[in-house]
Amino acid sequence: MAKRQFEDIADHIGIPDSERARLLYPKRAIAVSCPIHRDDGTTEVFQGYRVQHHLSLGATKGGVRFSPNVDVGEVAALAIWMSWKCALAGLPYGGAKGGVTVDPRTLSPRELEALSRRYMQEMIPFVGPHTDVMAPDVGTNEQVMAWFMDTYSINCGHTVTEIVTGKPVSCGGTAGRREATGRGVTHTAMRAAETIGLEVSGSTAIIQGFGNVGSVAAIELAARGVKIIGVSDHSACYFDRNGLPVAELEQYAAHHGCLSGFSTELLEDPQELPYHACDFLVPAAMERMIDAHAARRLRCRILAEGANGPTTPEADTVLAQRKDEIFVVPDILCNAGGVVVSYFEWVQDLQKLFWEEEEVNTQLFRIMDRSFAQMLARSRADGISNRLAAMAIGVEKVRQTKAARGLFP
Repeated sequence: MAKRQFEDIADHIGIPDSERARLLYPKRAIAVSCPIHRDDGTTEVFQGYRVQHHLSLGATKGGVRFSPNVDVGEVAALAIWMSWKCALAGLPYGGAKGGVTVDPRTLSPRELEALSRRYMQEMIPFVGPHTDVMAPDVGTNEQVMAWFMDTYSINCGHTVTEIVTGKPVSCGGTAGRREATGRGVTHTAMRAAETIGLEVSGSTAIIQGFGNVGSVAAIELAARGVKIIGVSDHSACYFDRNGLPVAELEQYAAHHGCLSGFSTELLEDPQELPYHACDFLVPAAMERMIDAHAARRLRCRILAEGANGPTTPEADTVLAQRKDEIFVVPDILCNAGGVVVSYFEWVQDLQKLFWEEEEVNTQLFRIMDRSFAQMLARSRADGISNRLAAMAIGVEKVRQTKAARGLFP
């Protein structure tokens, strides 16, 4: 998907074949073995990865996911998308992504800490506050980032808060980081509603994926008068045309770790959830959730992509044909709130000067508005899809920087 999207962008903006490989392929891909002692006394080895796409604009930046499906190809694609995302937002970062092939739900708290610390220990030769800065992703959280930071700091002999973002506030994290991605999804969805003239109050939304991003987006949308009629996660799916009790769902999921067991009356087939008529559809789960067949069946007005890569290139072709029916807020813009506020956290850690949450959100929305306006203007000027416009802006910025810096030696 990442390669095909890049080729489409390169064709559109006329990048010569001789330049394409340098723009697309990662600077560095690292694979490590992470052995840990299990609670039963055995030793198990998990595979870990980190891909740094480019360092032309500054340090690389990207999350670390603990998931049973992680492999180097997935991590590389996510790092590439992160590069275009950071460039679109105007951040001084290249893209990176990391992960460990593990289901974190099978680990005890002690085993999770051991694996987290071992992964960071193996990565120390390749990361640093001005080289590669990690953050949470699927299967990781603030606590994992605190273990990462502590492990790196022990190696350095002093506290280095700026080595990771998404940490607890008590460990140098920033106010508003946990909610930032979901808030960004909602904010760009509101900009999309303004663009197409959709009345937000009384509108409806379906949230596919009720983790950190999806749950925060649901709460934020509901606060603006949007009726949340459907939600799902890996364990359950609920639908009610009259609206779901979002606050109760969020509290239940936070306590139980998933949505399963919340209700028996509201259960819905998760395969059919995205096809209900709604104003906002927020795919906030995993990659490739919407293929060409699904794109033909969607009945939303705005597709706000909270996940990375939820829409396949084949689906993009269908959505381009339906652009008068469905307004797409592409992932590299829609879910960029997380990396934007991660950037704020990194800056605060470097300066040892921290902001109030109101200032964090004000600056977040300013950057999201600027990026949205640039995407919309490019889409209209070139007569192209929002995704192609957003990614073209990101690719062009990276290309211009590489051209200006030249190729050494």
